[in-house]
Amino acid sequence: MKLLCRFYEPNAGLIKVDGIDVRRMPIEDWRERISAGFQDFAKYEFAAQHVVGLGSQPDIDSAPAVEGALGRARAEDVLKRLPQGLATLVGKSYDGGTDLSGGQWQKLALGRAMMRENPLLFLLDEPTSALDAQAEHNLFQQYALGARRVAQRTGAITVLVSHRFSTVRMADTILVMGGNRIAEAGTHAELMALGGLYADLYSLQAQQYA
Repeated sequence: MKLLCRFYEPNAGLIKVDGIDVRRMPIEDWRERISAGFQDFAKYEFAAQHVVGLGSQPDIDSAPAVEGALGRARAEDVLKRLPQGLATLVGKSYDGGTDLSGGQWQKLALGRAMMRENPLLFLLDEPTSALDAQAEHNLFQQYALGARRVAQRTGAITVLVSHRFSTVRMADTILVMGGNRIAEAGTHAELMALGGLYADLYSLQAQQYA
């Protein structure tokens, strides 16, 4: 995921976009076309408006844009609990600042990732690990519908990393990593029929909820 964001450059192989080596593109231009949410997100201690708005600097001061992003992230509940709404200073760095739970911080980070409504590439690396499985499933069930509509219109791609199979099974294509390589690929139904690593792991996780 960090290679796709160009935080690092590959020391072997190529990453191509429409057949073009991504390293041939100015890095600023590439990053303007992508959006990302990570498990190890930063806790920016600003006004909530800017904590989320950083995801799209041209819209950082637009309350409607930030509220829309929080809606897509299903984070309206966090906003409702902030005493001054988007003007609330969050974090312990400020006298009278409002501290947040891990799940609330993560929802703001996910809202930040969703500030760009139509990125070419949307990367989500365990972005809801602090949420329970049902909350994550509900969030991504809603998002998957929107992502498919955007993909049909613009060709945009969403890449989601998750260990929760209730979320993974919604993907159009699932890539199973094993031994530092892609071990299996296909839809949920195809991988279950294959009876390989994915099917074994899915069945093992399902037993925990039985």
